[in-house]
Amino acid sequence: MKVPITVAGMAASSTDPRTWSSYTEAVKSTAGVGTGFVLSDVDDVVCIDLDHCINTLTGRLAPWAAAIVNDAGATYVEVSPSGDELHIWGRADVRHGRLIRRPDGTAVEIYGTGRYIAMTGRRHGNAPSLLGDISDVCTALVG
Repeated sequence: MKVPITVAGMAASSTDPRTWSSYTEAVKSTAGVGTGFVLSDVDDVVCIDLDHCINTLTGRLAPWAAAIVNDAGATYVEVSPSGDELHIWGRADVRHGRLIRRPDGTAVEIYGTGRYIAMTGRRHGNAPSLLGDISDVCTALVG
């Protein structure tokens, strides 16, 4: 689990805006081991977390994950800090997170508010650097 900290190195909270910083402040900070993003009800940014979907030996995506990435369309996708998961970032109306367990033991998580997501900036494939509308894929996943 990645725990959020302030730019001063103190404990932060995914639900307390007083502990958050701007992107500029976060990347300048030497506290912690990277940057992250807090999903809040201030905007419609959401993240779909695809667990253990990248074969770390071949770099190939599991077919189920490739289908979700394809369905998400033109939106920012990055490799997670673990190196074997993907984060699909986009815009949708997701207020409550969802965990979808797959029969093979992997999971898909959809986060909307009150969550902190560690980021890497390691773009997956040819994913654009913009946030697309991923409402349809979120709806299909929880369907």
